[in-house]
Amino acid sequence: MAKESHNQHNRNSEAEEKLHRENPDTETLDDVQEASDEVTSEAEDSEEATGGELADMEALSRQLLDAQAQVEKEKKEYLFLMAEFDNFRKRTVKEKSELIKNASENALKGLLPIVDDFERGLEASLHVDDPAEVRKGMELIYQKLIKYLEQNGVKAIESTGKPFDAELHEAIAMVPAQDESQKGMVIDTPTKGYTLNDKVLRHAKVVVGQ
Repeated sequence: MAKESHNQHNRNSEAEEKLHRENPDTETLDDVQEASDEVTSEAEDSEEATGGELADMEALSRQLLDAQAQVEKEKKEYLFLMAEFDNFRKRTVKEKSELIKNASENALKGLLPIVDDFERGLEASLHVDDPAEVRKGMELIYQKLIKYLEQNGVKAIESTGKPFDAELHEAIAMVPAQDESQKGMVIDTPTKGYTLNDKVLRHAKVVVGQ
């Protein structure tokens, strides 16, 4: 039996050799099978590569969708913050305007009692013959006004007898000094200056010795 199998193999080999000699371009069965296996392997590799590319595309698509969703979320948050900031700005401007308005109202309201005193003093002066009494009433009203100004941060600038200071004084005239000690000093103050919370509200108009 083994001898017959061996003989059959030899006959097949001889037939393949004869066929190859008669037609060199003719491929053997083994060659055909090998080529078929190579094609099948390449097809499988191609399918695996295509499957990998599809998986990568799906992953990138998911990442793109996630990024778009994140951008949309941040855009909404940004618009919300911008609206909140705009409301805050408008509210701040309104509060500042009301604060300035109320401060002005309070300042003017505080002057009204002093105006009342002036009116009463003027009315009383019509029936008083003594000028000293009229002056006394005016001095009382003046002191009341000065006290009210000080309570609101307004103070008079000391000028006469002080060295000239361009930050506080405005020289309206220069006069010869009677002695060396008066040079550069304020000799007279025709118009008082005032500060508001240590800031110059009005410069004092002064005469300076030279």
